[in-house]
Amino acid sequence: MLRAGIVLAENFTLAPFALFIDHLRLAADESDRSRPIRCTWQVMSARAEPVRASCGVPVGATSALLDPAGLDYIVVVGGLLNTPRPVDAATLDYLRHAARAGTTLIGLCTGSFILTRAGLMDGRTVCVSWLHYQDFLAEFPGHKVTADRLFLAEPGRITCAGGAGAADLATYLVERHLGASAAQKSRQVMLLDEARPGEMAQPHPPVGRDVADERVRRALLLMEQNLSRPLPIAAIAALLGVSPRQLERRFQAVLGARPADWYRTLRLRYARFLLDTTSRSVTDIALDAGFSDCAHFSRQFKAVHGVAPSVARGGGGGDSAGGRIFG
Repeated sequence: MLRAGIVLAENFTLAPFALFIDHLRLAADESDRSRPIRCTWQVMSARAEPVRASCGVPVGATSALLDPAGLDYIVVVGGLLNTPRPVDAATLDYLRHAARAGTTLIGLCTGSFILTRAGLMDGRTVCVSWLHYQDFLAEFPGHKVTADRLFLAEPGRITCAGGAGAADLATYLVERHLGASAAQKSRQVMLLDEARPGEMAQPHPPVGRDVADERVRRALLLMEQNLSRPLPIAAIAALLGVSPRQLERRFQAVLGARPADWYRTLRLRYARFLLDTTSRSVTDIALDAGFSDCAHFSRQFKAVHGVAPSVARGGGGGDSAGGRIFG
């Protein structure tokens, strides 16, 4: 039996909610009959009004806030980060009570931000989307966070990047409680391919999306997530479980350049983006792109773009805003 209570934040993201709940629905019964036999699910709320999704669709609750002792999971579905009050005080108190009772809490999409704000992720690593990685660091500086995986399951807490990753998380939970055949049935009915493990790297639109080598792709993602404070290449290699020399060989084989060269170019591309889209000073941009001083940044920028940063901002030519990428 799998029992889930779902809390929807104001402006929640509809897709991960639907993917998650339909996995449970299809696993709960034979064919597409939707009877809550092997799974139960309730959309819980402390108030009577429907909750509005980020796309504008209102969703009503099916129950009040249930006793956490009767639930295996409480899933907090987040959405737009600029929502002033995504959940009310009664819901936050309920989540803290559920944590004390030992019910596993799940942060889906930006639901992980809500759990962290409530003090329910202290001392734990939080999995977020690559899109919200910098947002998380800005709001919770020093907190452990990862954006190079689909979801992270730890005792008592699960955080998921959201999107299609919600389907993979639901598959993981259904298989855990009801077995592989029930999990497979849900995916087959929904016309989904084979489930991805939680540790699989997130698909994302930055530069590494078409790189076939898993470790090189992860390395590029780590670089893109740490532009302002560049990680040593040795630290990136250690996070990926390879030696610096092995990582360098992989980069040379796949991309034709050293990891350090790629890292520098990504930082310079980011700097060019800031020059083109903000009015910040060149010095501020240099620091934000991970350069220790403006003179060093200007030399590196000119080597790639052909002009000094101040000239590039004034429309003085050089490469396009994307900059030169090796390979």
